[in-house]
Amino acid sequence: MKNSKFIFDKFTKLFEQGLISSKDLKNELITILKSKRDEIVFKMKLTSKEEYEVLSKRVENLEKRIEKLNSQKKKSTKRAKRS
Repeated sequence: MKNSKFIFDKFTKLFEQGLISSKDLKNELITILKSKRDEIVFKMKLTSKEEYEVLSKRVENLEKRIEKLNSQKKKSTKRAKRS
């Protein structure tokens, strides 16, 4: 109910301001939706794009290290021949 009231309030505000053109209406709706999205993201406390990129690079580096260690481990283990 709260969300529907929010949407109705925004529509009434648009009509009060006299935004009749479809282009103006479209731009206003996009602005409203973007602000709602930003509000939701802020509430969820998600990381920013820069933080995400840094974390993904760190994970890639760790994966490379793990692969390198696994390959070294396989090379270093040798089986003795039975006589």
